Amino acid sequence: MALNCGIIGLTNTGKTTIFNCMSNTKAEASNYAFSATKSNIGMVEVPDPRLDAIDALINSEKVVPAVVEIVDLPGLAKGSSQGEGVGNKFLADIQQMDALIHVLRCFDDDNLPHVEGSIDPVRDKDIVDFELQVRDLDLVMRKMHRVEKLIRAGDKEAKKVLEILHVYKSHLENFGNARTVELPEEDKKHLQELQLLTAKPVIYVCNVDEASANTGNKYTEAVQTAFEHDQAEILVIAGALEAEIAELENPDDRAEFLSDAGLKEPGVDKLIRAAYSILDLQSFFTAGPKEVKAWTIHKGMTAPQASGVIHSDLERGFIRAEVMKYDDFIQYKSEQGVKDAGKFKVEGKHYIVADGDILHIRFNV
Repeated sequence: MALNCGIIGLTNTGKTTIFNCMSNTKAEASNYAFSATKSNIGMVEVPDPRLDAIDALINSEKVVPAVVEIVDLPGLAKGSSQGEGVGNKFLADIQQMDALIHVLRCFDDDNLPHVEGSIDPVRDKDIVDFELQVRDLDLVMRKMHRVEKLIRAGDKEAKKVLEILHVYKSHLENFGNARTVELPEEDKKHLQELQLLTAKPVIYVCNVDEASANTGNKYTEAVQTAFEHDQAEILVIAGALEAEIAELENPDDRAEFLSDAGLKEPGVDKLIRAAYSILDLQSFFTAGPKEVKAWTIHKGMTAPQASGVIHSDLERGFIRAEVMKYDDFIQYKSEQGVKDAGKFKVEGKHYIVADGDILHIRFNV
């Protein structure tokens, strides 16, 4: 299961700089509005120290972390919902994302002019939201027309769907995002195929200058105040600084650079953890002499569903899962040690996989 996060924001907010500090694919940053005409795609390894701890006991041939696909989408501008700039392509790309990373410019730079003429991250957030809301409203109204035809044809379920669509229409017309519509989850499922842009979970990244990396600044304070009732994840990251750190190949040099900047970890680590959290994701591990590997699954998945992430044959022919808890494996140093301690479990098809489980799947196809 590949996690997919799209980086969005107005032009010249530092989106591509944030992308470059996260990704193994380096994109060109520019000072010009509408400079990007296509999305940049990069893969990011999910940092998880548990992998190295497992490998230290097994000494496998390789360690394979989970990966996140990060997409740097073209910068947005007013009128994108009407096709301004590369608006239509941009909005279509957003529909393919699992989660959004919305970069807000929270730094001054006379050499990097803001498309709106001043630095105001709260205003910028409202501009982007409006463009996404306009697109969503169009999608909702198109579905309403289709559902009305079904009602005239005698479809009894369609009337209920139309009522739900009216709730979304009213909410969007009042500048609300689809993710904040107050309806039962069962009702929301009727609109899943629309892939509404404002329904996607979002993480806000305040892109600050180096001096504000630890303390924030007046712009980040304005964001915190404006979003205090949104229950949104807000991160403060010095994009340019972290892009420099990401260029260093030696891990010791990176650690020293982070320490000098007063940072405990790279911003990419915080971002990925935040993405995991808002998408209800977790990792389980497989471990053997050839490799120690992390796999990403949704919380609540059963053992057969989790095994299907490895290969569809494992889910189809699932017999049982042999399970060790990560903490138990580290404490008792080996599979045999876990067994001797009575902590080794054999679970069936109804077992709910927990974060950090080490699984060996038995199957027969």
